[in-house]
Amino acid sequence: MTSPAPWRRRFLAPAVSFPNWARDAPDRLVYSSNESGKVEVYAWERRTGERRQLTERPQGTGGGRIEPGGEAVWWFDDHAGDERGSWVSQPFAGGGARTEPGLPAGYSSGLLLGATVRVAAITDEEGTAIYVLRQDAPPELLYRHRLQASAGALSRDETLVAIEHSERGDARHPAVRIFDLAGTVLGEIDDGPGLAVEAIAWSPVAGDQRLLVAHERHGSERPGIWSLDTGTLQDIAVDLPGEVHASWFPDGTALLIEHGYRSRDELFRLDLGSAELTRLAVAPGTIGAARMRPDGELWLQWSDAATPWEIRSGQRTVLAPPGERPPPGRPYRDLWAGDVHALLAEPPGAGPHPTLFYVHGGPESQVYDSYSPAIQAFVDHGFAVVSVNYRGSTGYGKPWREALVGSPGFTELEDIAAVHDLAVSQGIADPKRCVIHGRSWGGYLTLLALGVQPDRWATGLAGVPVADYVAAFEDEMEPLKAYDRALFGGGPEDLPELYRERSPITYVERVRVPLLIIAGENDPRCPIRQIDNYIARLRELEKPHEVHRYEAGHSSYVLEEQLRQQELMLDFCARHLGTQPPI
Repeated sequence: MTSPAPWRRRFLAPAVSFPNWARDAPDRLVYSSNESGKVEVYAWERRTGERRQLTERPQGTGGGRIEPGGEAVWWFDDHAGDERGSWVSQPFAGGGARTEPGLPAGYSSGLLLGATVRVAAITDEEGTAIYVLRQDAPPELLYRHRLQASAGALSRDETLVAIEHSERGDARHPAVRIFDLAGTVLGEIDDGPGLAVEAIAWSPVAGDQRLLVAHERHGSERPGIWSLDTGTLQDIAVDLPGEVHASWFPDGTALLIEHGYRSRDELFRLDLGSAELTRLAVAPGTIGAARMRPDGELWLQWSDAATPWEIRSGQRTVLAPPGERPPPGRPYRDLWAGDVHALLAEPPGAGPHPTLFYVHGGPESQVYDSYSPAIQAFVDHGFAVVSVNYRGSTGYGKPWREALVGSPGFTELEDIAAVHDLAVSQGIADPKRCVIHGRSWGGYLTLLALGVQPDRWATGLAGVPVADYVAAFEDEMEPLKAYDRALFGGGPEDLPELYRERSPITYVERVRVPLLIIAGENDPRCPIRQIDNYIARLRELEKPHEVHRYEAGHSSYVLEEQLRQQELMLDFCARHLGTQPPI
């Protein structure tokens, strides 16, 4: 039997997520895997090596949480990917799932699991409500507000809850409030307008009431420690140029520091007593997750462009998916167009090449030096792929990330154009065969670019895009409405001209090239009606376009559907640009 082409093997190879262990039973773990053909939740009894599939739903299941004692696993039960639903629990050893009684359905804004107490935040059209759940008792309301909030952290002794709220009206820059379980406010951490504070985790040591937070006081994300005893926040000085994320060492005396800078990550141990920063041995690349085990062993999820994701401890693999590893990828090299950073993967041979300009979603995200089956599939078919970390991306400091506030869409297109000019001038990109492609916010920028920069692009591939911003705002999930208000400076009723100016449907008449749109029927983030509005205008104007709709939400957990979407894009480019067709 003939082996599938390398690009197909990249998609079909099973993969696993970073495993989460039970706090008090660390040999009981939960993770996600696509080995059944779609992403589902699995239980792993490390002592015996047994691994069991827990969930089985038609469209897959995103991920699970495990209780501190390891007795049960929790996962969110929505309808076909629409993200609206309820938290359910299921025995670790297997058995039926149980929906938490009395907890209203809605969009999840966080779940905190203790041994005797759970805290769940649910957002709906009325705002966010946060509940305390005790064994066999009705949910107790801890907090409610019409503006977005989330459950942040539950203390080790399960007496303190930290939440993140946006009562100042800015969901992108929350403050932190600390409650006891009776609802009494014990503290507030608020750095003021435009500065976010996030609750990360309480100290893992029993009786230690220090809260690890992330703040932006110094221009990039940095850790701090808030103490209940003093009610003050201690800055943790970390002299590193990029953004810093932190988690506790098991004994509470040190922090594990994840430093991300220019699309690559590194790890450090920060001693809280001496402030000594010690670099840990990790190969250059991307760290998807890293945590210290209770026995002091470091586990991490690691990859680079050439190497598929691995779950490691040192050089040892601690959790491997079944079956063959996917083929390695082509490595990335850096491109700089002034201050704009991009990653380039090239096929063998001299350029100029047909070139895919990949635009990431978010927008508060970035393209990392990590393995991507989708990017490598285009390289397999003779494309150079240029991935742009435009203004608005994370990893380059707060001013870079905040550049979109009040001016989304056009700002990113300026940066994409600068990288496009560079790739053409250096002989990397064939100017007559440049494709723009992205999903979610990247899909939005793809449609906007085809209307605002029509001369740059030979075709466009837009996945789950924002296409008609006003209609999207009307239909999207409540947390996204809060985000859009913070990004634009208000809703469409407040800023109608800005929303019209930054909406792709405003420029649909200027689209000159063939366009492929991929959309999820149940997407709560980029809803289908606003995409249909855009498609209807394409049809009226007789613009060449194709549409693929799939039965899920913002993305599909089903391998067959993921493979189908990639094949459609490769075939679309082959028919319109003369590139290699998929086999």
